[in-house]
Amino acid sequence: MENSKTQQTNQLLFLGILMFFLGLIVGLFIPLMANARMGLSSHLEGVMNGMFIVILGLLWNRLELSKKLLKATYWLTLYGTFANFITVLVAAITGAGKMMPLAKGQEKGPILEAVISFLLISLSLAMLAVCILVMAGLYRHMKHQLAN
Repeated sequence: MENSKTQQTNQLLFLGILMFFLGLIVGLFIPLMANARMGLSSHLEGVMNGMFIVILGLLWNRLELSKKLLKATYWLTLYGTFANFITVLVAAITGAGKMMPLAKGQEKGPILEAVISFLLISLSLAMLAVCILVMAGLYRHMKHQLAN
């Protein structure tokens, strides 16, 4: 378990920096996007999700979860963060995203809107699950530390 945990830690750190980098790159192209406000949102999603993944990687070894829950947390994290970044980027490039009216998302077509809506809902549920699992793992670690 420790070997896979160490591997997950290293992958989270690398993928977090990659996501942060991609967020910075998107920031360079905001003026070229169909929806610049959504482009800014995509840039911020990349940077913030990258930082989240790195932070999670830094505390990964403190999570006391079963091997299955740890694996689920890992994959839900990657799905949620990358889906978030990619979904908002696609919305910025196409101008779509009626579920994101504050970022000036507009209805563009039923298939594109269905994909964006599905991704937004599923990534939101994934990230809520990640937060619950991480808090549970940290709480168990804290309890274990206090008992010793």
